[in-house]
Amino acid sequence: MPIENTDYWQAWFDGAALPNPGKIGVGVLVVSPAGERFEKSALAGCSGCSNEAELHALCSALELAHSAGAKRLVVRGDSDIALRYVAGPDSTGIVRLTALVARARDWLKRFDDVQLIWVPRHRNADADRFSRQALGLPHKPALAGKRKPRRR
Repeated sequence: MPIENTDYWQAWFDGAALPNPGKIGVGVLVVSPAGERFEKSALAGCSGCSNEAELHALCSALELAHSAGAKRLVVRGDSDIALRYVAGPDSTGIVRLTALVARARDWLKRFDDVQLIWVPRHRNADADRFSRQALGLPHKPALAGKRKPRRR
């Protein structure tokens, strides 16, 4: 259960790869308890798959929040894999992902408390917009509560 206390900072992250695999864009929004916003939309400077992009974005969110002064943090993202790998106990044998998971876990140690929470894509719109912007892609409005129909 997320802690919704006034001394907790809030962060959202998203990563995108174009094509997949390809260039990596990261998007981050960090909000202080006082409401001050810190935004990041940037290329990661490397290429990789969408899972790598999400892990790069999570690391960027932790780094931005820490540099802004956060001690207690609630982090939200729509990447179940990134959050499960970093929070544990799930793991991967893919070396490129393992290194990013270790990097994110190292960032977690710099905070007094961090809550990692999965959210549906439509609740991660700002971070999604920033990650797409980094890749030169247009904003893709999220449809609240709607999913694409499955192909059969």
